[in-house]
Formats: sequence, structure tokens, C-alpha cells
Amino acid sequence: MPYLLASDCPAQPAGERLRALLERGGILRLPGAHNGMAALQARAAGFDALYLSGAAMSASMGLPDLGILTVEEVAFFIRQLARASGLPVLVDGDTGYGEALNVMHMVRAFEDAGAAAVHIEDQLLPKKCGHLNDKKLANADDMAAKIVAAVKARRHLYIVARTDAAASEGLAGAVARAQRYLEAGADAIFPEALSSAAMFREFAQRLPGVPLLANMTEFGRTPFLTADEFEALGYRMVIWPVSSLRVANKAQALLYAALARDGSTHGMLAQMQTRAELYATIGLPDYEALDASIVASITPGLAV
Repeated sequence: MPYLLASDCPAQPAGERLRALLERGGILRLPGAHNGMAALQARAAGFDALYLSGAAMSASMGLPDLGILTVEEVAFFIRQLARASGLPVLVDGDTGYGEALNVMHMVRAFEDAGAAAVHIEDQLLPKKCGHLNDKKLANADDMAAKIVAAVKARRHLYIVARTDAAASEGLAGAVARAQRYLEAGADAIFPEALSSAAMFREFAQRLPGVPLLANMTEFGRTPFLTADEFEALGYRMVIWPVSSLRVANKAQALLYAALARDGSTHGMLAQMQTRAELYATIGLPDYEALDASIVASITPGLAV
């Protein structure tokens, strides 16, 4: 589907479509997609929404996840995912790129790029991956002010408040911060880097009825849990933030090693997407048919 015709584009704003997915019940599965191709492949696998990770964006640019990216760089990634897939996208907004006015600018820029939702975290710059040590937390009131600003600026964007407090302030501290952020207007809460199923369960029990997001990242503090297990623990959304990038990067490393060793890609053909598979995924025949239909419909006027 080329998404070039107005009739092909979703009629509802992305934030409203995300809310509709959450209202249907069950747990919303949001796989990470680090570019437009990954977004197309996730949609083809049957997913209804996507996640755009700051760590994946940074790593794809050869940078660490330290809050280095700008709003416009992230908007470029958002446009890829939203335009390629047509699916609602939850975006990692890091710390909001500054204070209240910067957060408002971020919200409007992300909405214009096609985002459905954003999560903002209560770390101080330079922020770190949520599963690393020695994270520095912002004052809860300062973080709440960012949430207030985001809510004031949005038209439809779904606002998720992420708290990294569990590692340094314990579960009670994380819950207290979550309550403060809900009072400020957050739609959902993302407790980062919980380290056991029991912690996930207790956090949910302390915030009954609140939409909660779980992060199922590999090689981190959180044990491997399935989407169904997170749902049973009281969570409404789950993300796999960097999984697509990890798999792609591993495959690329094997390719370059083989090419350097053999001087040929022949031994890697079985692991490659074929030309036909690539064209089918990006919808080349649909684009060609659309182009042909428009060219065929234009008739030159008669000379007078």
C-alpha cells in the first residue's frame, strides 16, 4: 500500500487510533521498529502499533543513547515509520529535549510527524539507558511540569510518563512519582527497569486502573516475560524496543565478516531477502500500478 492517495491514509489522528486500540482490551503489543523497512515488516507480521526507541535510533546512527539526538532527527524517524506502515507509533521522547517550552515544541513536532504517543522520562541529562546504573533523577515537580506542558501542547498525542526511580528510590518512590505524574495529566505510566515479576505485579496493584507500559528489553534488568504474562500482571502495553535493531546488526556483522573473508557474498545468499521479497515488502508493484493509472488518465488537449 503506497499511502500516496488521500483515500489510503488513516482518517483519524494517530493518537485517537492508539486510544481505540487500548480500549479494545487485552495488552497492546508494540514491537520496536528502527526504520521504515522494519515498520513494514512488523505490520506484515500482524502488529497494530509500533514503538520507536531512542536507543535504536541513536545506535542506528552510530551514537550512544545519551540524549544526543535532536527533535528534528527523531521526527525524521517518526515520519519513516508512520508513512511506511500507517500504524500508530509510540515514540521515545527521552527527557523532553529541555524544559517545559521545549517539551511543548517536541509534542507539536512529533504530532506533525505522525506520532501517536510519546513517553517522557524523569532523568537528568546526560540521560542513560534505563537498565544502566547511576541514573540521575529530576525533581518530581520538575518532571510533573513537563507533563503539564505536554498536555497543554497536544492535540491528540497520548502522553506516557516514564519513571526511572525504582533503582534508586525503590518501588515506593517510583509509585509516588507515578501518582504525581498522573495528577499532572499523564495518560499512562511506564515504570522502567523493574527487576522481577513480583515488582511488576506490586507496582500495578498500587496503581489500580492506571494504564501501564512494560519494557521487555533483552540483556537488561527485567526477566524474560511474555506479553500474556505482562497482561496477567496488570499491564496494558508492552514494548520490545531494540530487538529489531539487534537482529539486523548481528546479521550485518556476519555479512561483513563473510565478505571480508571470502571476497564474495555468495555464502550469505540463503540469509538474504531476495529482490522479489524486497519489492513485495515495499510495495513496488502498487506504486508502479498507481503511477501507470495516473499517466494513463491524462489526455493532451487539442491544439487550436
